[in-house]
Amino acid sequence: QVQLVESGGGLVQPGGSLRLSCAASGSIFSIYAMGWHRQAPGKQRELVAAITTGGITNYADSVKGRFTISRDNAKNTVYLQMNSLKPEDTAVYYCNAALRVEAGTFDFWGQGTQVTVSS
Repeated sequence: QVQLVESGGGLVQPGGSLRLSCAASGSIFSIYAMGWHRQAPGKQRELVAAITTGGITNYADSVKGRFTISRDNAKNTVYLQMNSLKPEDTAVYYCNAALRVEAGTFDFWGQGTQVTVSS
């Protein structure tokens, strides 16, 4: 069974840091773009950051200069380093990846991990 499993969420004070990880597992032929989205209560899910297989990155304006996305292709894992966290970063963070599996290429999502920024 193909799945994305996130880890690293939690409670942090404003100005603090967290590192999220998301590992893809199962019968995967190829992994293409990977990314992180977030959804705060009462708001739509939004793209936070994305990274291509070649390492080209894209960030939401609200996180530029504070968040860094990276990936380890050997480990099928994408990371999100979050620094200088603000209360408005509080949300459930979801990773997603375009995966080529036996049936074709599809967009897969993780189950989400809660990030709470509060004093």
